[in-house]
Amino acid sequence: MNSRFRNAKIHASALGLLVVFGASALRAKSQDMPGMKMPAPQKAKPSPTPTASPSPSPMNRDMRGMQMPGPSPTPSPQMKMNMPMPAASPSPGDMSGMKGVERVPGMNSMNTSPLLVMSGDNMAVRVGDSDVNLLECGQMGSGTSWAPASSQLHMYDKLAGNWVLMFHFNAIIGVNSQGGPRGLTKFESANWFMPMAFHKFGKGTLQLRGMFSFEPFTFARGGSPLLFQTGETYKGQPIIDRQHPHDLWMELSAQYTRSLGERGTWFIYFGYPGEPALGPPAFMHRESASENPSAALAHHLQDSTHISFGVLTTGFTYRWFKLEGSIFNGREPDENRYNFEAHTWNSRSARFTFAPNNNWTMQVSYGFLRKPEAAEPTTDIRRATASIQYNKPINRGNWATSLIWGRNHTSRPGALHNLNGYTAESTVNFLDKNYLYTRVELVDKNEMLRPADRAVLGIKDDHPSFRIGAYTAGGARDIWNTDKLSVAIGSDLTFYSKPSVLDRIYGNNPVSWQIFLRLRPTRMDMSQMKGMGNPKPGEGKMPPKP
Repeated sequence: MNSRFRNAKIHASALGLLVVFGASALRAKSQDMPGMKMPAPQKAKPSPTPTASPSPSPMNRDMRGMQMPGPSPTPSPQMKMNMPMPAASPSPGDMSGMKGVERVPGMNSMNTSPLLVMSGDNMAVRVGDSDVNLLECGQMGSGTSWAPASSQLHMYDKLAGNWVLMFHFNAIIGVNSQGGPRGLTKFESANWFMPMAFHKFGKGTLQLRGMFSFEPFTFARGGSPLLFQTGETYKGQPIIDRQHPHDLWMELSAQYTRSLGERGTWFIYFGYPGEPALGPPAFMHRESASENPSAALAHHLQDSTHISFGVLTTGFTYRWFKLEGSIFNGREPDENRYNFEAHTWNSRSARFTFAPNNNWTMQVSYGFLRKPEAAEPTTDIRRATASIQYNKPINRGNWATSLIWGRNHTSRPGALHNLNGYTAESTVNFLDKNYLYTRVELVDKNEMLRPADRAVLGIKDDHPSFRIGAYTAGGARDIWNTDKLSVAIGSDLTFYSKPSVLDRIYGNNPVSWQIFLRLRPTRMDMSQMKGMGNPKPGEGKMPPKP
């Protein structure tokens, strides 16, 4: 057996052991609290027996996979209370009287505050015991980035003792056909899987996160066909017209967040691998690209650092603002997609994000990347990015849009280049099951031509730059939805613009297309999670969408 598959077998075994160990470690603890002394009831004047009325039902939230308690019996007028009852007083963690923040059922009302709450229409995780500092689940982008808080949630969640567990995944399986003389047709799968765990730790909240991809096994050798794409290497040569597979280990990270006053937090994040504070959320985590199987052509000018083997980020939030900085290893992952890499932490970045409400986020960031590309060992990159993301829940659907700009200022001995990438993408979900999406890009590329290509075109410059346009339109429809899984079928077309000098290599008008199945968890319906009473036995889960 060659070393490639031996390493794959070793890492697959390690992943299995990690999952088994993690499941054992996070097993739900018993809620019995032996040894705890309960206060004696206070004496109170007896009052007349009240007229029977229905018992109030606590707010119920669907926690998939968690057994929900049945309703308490309603007292009847004949029931006698011979022992005086103490006056009710709220526990320190009780938020029942707090406007806009409600406890998710299943969490007891003892002195330990619940970690998972509803903030308006959004699910959130509390920062320690704070009643106002919350980690909005919809706002959690890749790494430490912010997405709009109103973004849809496709995930499973479960309470396990004092832990909140979540699991996301997305798998796209289908035929990818890239047109023109440089195009290829492949059957492939783009995919990722992401477990998360939250736990109150001291006066703050600990978040553990993993992200994995089987693309090293489900992409063709050398990557997924994608016209005009560049970045990273295969067999020591630059990858051209293909999207590289993501590593088996995309993220293993821990983040600790602690409150600073009523509206501020401080956090520290470590990832190996992880994502520094640079750029918008990575393309696979953007709601505006949720149905599009392809990476953006501007990926390596905007969000390519989302897999960095060694990241330390710290920062602060105050109300709508977030300021953070990172030191990290700026080297792109190598060709071995199953290993852990060790490089010098020689790069740095900073990012400022503004989220004025649940539907908008805006960020600007800047980073210095020391020798990121193995094929260009003398080249440094100074990257600047800016982006605006908008998400709007609509009747029986959702609309998400992103506008992104990224610029690489590359410097090598004797040469300087400025490469810009502009991306506009949007996805609308309507009538529950239907999706339309688009992506429009203008990208500067200077790594598309091999020496043989430059000879054919009579170009002597080692890095000639070209402005490439890519215009994608597609759609998808959910064809099978349960309370656990959503399956859709989709397709798209992509057209291109390019300088005519490239016609001899790429053809006059190449056209690419894809047809695919998309699998992911069913969307969590927050409207059904609000205002629901205790379910009857067997009714603890939300029904699937019609």
